[in-house]
Amino acid sequence: MTSAAKATKSVQDYIRTIPDFPHEGIMFRDVTTLFLDPRGFRLAIDQLLSPYVGQRIDKVAGLEARGFILGGAVAHQLSVGFVPIRKKGKLPGKTIEQSYILEYGEATVEIHDDCLQPGEKVLLVDDLLATGGTAKAGIALIEKLGAEVVGCAFVVDLPDLGGRKALEEMGQDVHALVAFDGD
Repeated sequence: MTSAAKATKSVQDYIRTIPDFPHEGIMFRDVTTLFLDPRGFRLAIDQLLSPYVGQRIDKVAGLEARGFILGGAVAHQLSVGFVPIRKKGKLPGKTIEQSYILEYGEATVEIHDDCLQPGEKVLLVDDLLATGGTAKAGIALIEKLGAEVVGCAFVVDLPDLGGRKALEEMGQDVHALVAFDGD
């Protein structure tokens, strides 16, 4: 591939689709191929943070697990701290938790109870927006600590699953780099 062809690749070009994973009929959007390529990864990070340049952002919160990779890189570029939002039982120290509904049950995420201060501005980052359940739980945790979510940034949006609509109905600004129809 020529350098001109590499320069014109979009973020979507770096995302691999794996049919029938983790279940038959699912088209899994794999961002690990995006992470593997330094140009693709840099392009994604630059595009994730670009709408928020010049805004006050005190912390970036990343949703487990790929949101840690993306959120950490965005926090580094913005020169702000990073807050991990993890599955229940994975963080040491005192935490607060928020449960949310999955298509097959319930899950719970947590953050440290001292990671955010009232009034801090937080950018929420993850790799994929599907139904919005995890993101909504993350927003609830951030708000429980008195901080404010200034935006929600994702690499992939699956609009047919309604996550963007759910977050926008909560008054959230949603920024996604690519959208794929279906699930």
